[in-house]
Amino acid sequence: MIASVLCARNVVAGYLPGLPVVHNVSVDLAPGEIVTIIGPNGAGKSTFLKAIAGLALFEGGEVRFGGHDVSGQQAHELVRRGIGFAPQSGNVFTTLSIQENLIVGGHSLGRALLRERLASVYARFPMLAARKSAPGRVLSGGQRQMLAIARALMTEPTVLMLDEPTAGLAPRLVDEVFAGLRRLAASGVGILMVEQNARAALSISDRGYVLTEGRNHMAGPAEQLLADPGIGEAFLGGRRPAL
Repeated sequence: MIASVLCARNVVAGYLPGLPVVHNVSVDLAPGEIVTIIGPNGAGKSTFLKAIAGLALFEGGEVRFGGHDVSGQQAHELVRRGIGFAPQSGNVFTTLSIQENLIVGGHSLGRALLRERLASVYARFPMLAARKSAPGRVLSGGQRQMLAIARALMTEPTVLMLDEPTAGLAPRLVDEVFAGLRRLAASGVGILMVEQNARAALSISDRGYVLTEGRNHMAGPAEQLLADPGIGEAFLGGRRPAL
């Protein structure tokens, strides 16, 4: 079995001291793996990601990244270590151009390395290269999501965490974003995402976790979760054939 690059154990987290939203949640992620967390609204999925990313109150448990304890560390320190995070909303500076957004993502890099990373991101996202002078406010929802992901990649993270990367997108754009994530995972980046479009997300994932009421409810290979009739009824929009 491939060793985990990110290992969260019994995480307790929330936004106010003593009032946790997440209760003893555990998740593992291996290099080059896509893992999706699904569950009903209010299950604590986004809070769990934010706690790992240093953006919510971390109250208990342990998070290890590359074998090191990073529990409760601040967001900028986690980015420096190699954990990228693209939030669901507010993920693009609308008054800045595409290139300026990317430069913000790589602000800690030296000039030469910044140029190198810009070239790498533009090669991965040709649409961004073609419109690099366009301000964020004129981008479509799908383009904004791609820019948010690209900005998180400026530091070449080992792990990329995504909160609802396809929220509000048309089906064609959902397919485009997910295809990009599969290519990214193939390059060795571990991807941990929260996604309401559960069926589509699991169809491109290696494994999945189901959270309910802030707790682990079920976990397993993505194909197994897709085929489970109980999961289908509760979280995948009815009983459909596995993809």
